[in-house]
Order: sequence, then structure tokens, then C-alpha cells
Amino acid sequence: MKRVFLYLVTNLAVLLVISIILSILGLNRTHGMGSMLASAAVVGFTGSIVSLLLSKYMAKQSVGAQVITQPQSEVEQWLLDTVAHQARQWNLNMPEVAIYDSPELNAFATGATKNSSLIAVSTGLLHGMTRDEVEAVLAHEMAHVGNGDMVTLTLIQGVVNTFVVFLARLIASLVSSNNNNESSSNNTGTYFIVNMILQMLFGFLASIVVYYFSRQREYRADAGAAKLVGAPKMIAALQRLKGHGSMLPADMSAMGIASEEKDSLMSTHPSLDNRIARLQRL
Repeated sequence: MKRVFLYLVTNLAVLLVISIILSILGLNRTHGMGSMLASAAVVGFTGSIVSLLLSKYMAKQSVGAQVITQPQSEVEQWLLDTVAHQARQWNLNMPEVAIYDSPELNAFATGATKNSSLIAVSTGLLHGMTRDEVEAVLAHEMAHVGNGDMVTLTLIQGVVNTFVVFLARLIASLVSSNNNNESSSNNTGTYFIVNMILQMLFGFLASIVVYYFSRQREYRADAGAAKLVGAPKMIAALQRLKGHGSMLPADMSAMGIASEEKDSLMSTHPSLDNRIARLQRL
């Protein structure tokens, strides 16, 4: 729940800060449905697009990932060769490959476009898995890149943010306009308070949609990995992950390879058992 709370607070904070800035500039209360929707789209997409553009830099800084430029060991050379081979199978440019120091068994992929991506693995993953299992994890992350999951998730977040802002403003306008007996300053205060409260409420509900897509993209990435390296390798990797919770920062947990949580409306990953069962049915 701490991870979920921090994720929601981060996303809502972006919406609220932009809304407050627009209020100060006098651009928050636009007239007409079209203008209100357009303004809501600007607010809704700004945070998600900025996050996407900065995703590689922020990911590297968050975990201290070191990009492999000149391989210093046989393991690093194998990592580069394996990712290069998988990128060719997807007909993609070679992603940046990085290693970060952590005992957890984890990996993640991020980047603004398919051909400008990053795949990072933990030292714990390299030490705690067989080569076949690591290859499967890399194939899973490459499938995220090939499927364009980072961009799609950004667009989905932007769309739901837009409707959160639009509906909150619409209802707040209706509530404040009905206070005919109050002064203009009181109506403005009522609008601001109702708008902020509704953005937080609708933002929480909208996150359910984002989490649903996040779970579905994990199933697709598992299937993509199975096509590249075979379902048995991916199943073995998922089984190895049991009992190893993610230690990624809260705002990056959705990019990790797995989560120990059971399936719920607020989980970013399906349970490992469900993912294994899905692969076994392929």
C-alpha cells in the first residue's frame, strides 16, 4: 500500500501543481466544453509526457545504474550480445544495457521510444539466476520495448488524467455557479476546493485503469519472451522469482520484472502463479 500511495500522490501532485499554476495565471476556469477539455488535456498530458522523456535519466539516477559502454567482463559481454541478438529479432536499435548494484532479482526497461530505450539488470539477478533464466528476463524486457509499452502507458495515463481534470472542473463549475448568494471570491474558493477534492478522488479511481493495463502488458511481455527464447525458460525465470520481492523505488515498481502481490485492482503485476499458468497454456 505504501507503493500505491506514493504512486498516486506523485501523479496527483503533478495535476494539482499544474492546476494551481493555471489558476494563478487565470487560465483554470475556461468557458465552454471545448476549451475546458483542451485545457484539461494540456494538464493531463504534461506530467506523463515529461516523465516519459526523462524516464531513462531518472531510472539511472534512482538505482545508480551503470551503462555498459566497454565490457569489463565475460558477463557484461554476454549481456550485450544477448540484448543485441534480441533487438535484431524485434528489428529495433540496440538499447542501452546497464547493471545496477542490488541483491534483488530484478530488471526493468524504459525509454521514450522503441529505438531509444534502456534495459537494466541487477547484480542480484545475474548472480541468482542461470544464464537461460537471465536470457528469458532480458527477452521479457525486450518485449516491453518492442511492444511500445512505455509510450502506451504514458498515453493511457495522459488520457485518464485529462478526464480526471475535465470532470473535476466541470462539476466544480456547476457547484460554484449554483452559489448565487455568495460573493465572487467565495465562489472562486468553492470552485478551487471542490476541484482539488474531485481531482484526488477521480485520480484514485482512474489509477485502476492504468493498473489494469500494467497487468495486461506483463502477460504480453511474458508471451513475447516465450516466442524469443521458449516458454520453459520464461517459466523457470518466474519460478525463480518467487520469494524475491522488488526493492525498486516506489515510482519505478511498475517497471520491475515481478511483484509478490496477489492480483488486485491496485496491483501493477499479475501474480507469478497466474503468469506461469498463462505461459503453460501457450
